[in-house]
Amino acid sequence: MNRYEAAAKIDISAVRTHHSFREIDEVVALGIKYRFINVHVLPCWVSYLAERLADEEDVLVGAPVGFPGGAHLREVKELEARSLVRDGVQEMDLVMNVGRFRAGRYDEVLDEIKSIRQIAGSLPLKVIIEMNCLTDDEVKKACDLIMEGGADFVKTGTGWVPGDANLRRIERMMTYLDGAIKVKAAGGLRTRADFDFLEERGVARYGINVKSAIEIVESFEGLSCTKAG
Repeated sequence: MNRYEAAAKIDISAVRTHHSFREIDEVVALGIKYRFINVHVLPCWVSYLAERLADEEDVLVGAPVGFPGGAHLREVKELEARSLVRDGVQEMDLVMNVGRFRAGRYDEVLDEIKSIRQIAGSLPLKVIIEMNCLTDDEVKKACDLIMEGGADFVKTGTGWVPGDANLRRIERMMTYLDGAIKVKAAGGLRTRADFDFLEERGVARYGINVKSAIEIVESFEGLSCTKAG
């Protein structure tokens, strides 16, 4: 793997409460420089991000639905997803309603995923399970619901819930899934060793803070971080 190929598997973001034009512009510039596959912003900034990335075919516009807690009313999540599509989003990360899930309200969780899947259409949809809130058995059940709901990825966390990177737990989840759905690992990933460990186990995408993402990409040799070719 070279630098360009590594960057093409990493999402970066500006999704903190205080982030405004300056922080988004900084992250966009780094996304373009290193060719990270996705830049994420909070929903109100999607139209601005889409304008900034309009000429960058391989740097995508991303945003969350129901971020960060996942407990928004279903109608609110649906409205948010429609607004993201309208404003030019190219990938969505839906925060599952973890509280409803832990209460055993599986039908409600599944119906919400299916609804957002329909609104997203052909756009890639990742569903965030907040692994740090769940047991291993609950992780398996959440994965089952996400696959039944038609999403493209299971995402391990938002990075807002305390806890570590869950490398061994992700390994167990990957064994359970056995390639049935793609996985995005996020939250607490900091090093090239973390990246390599998860690469060896088949993780397809990573959500990594900007500083660590740059350090990981720059640890690879080969092509510089510019467009391939």
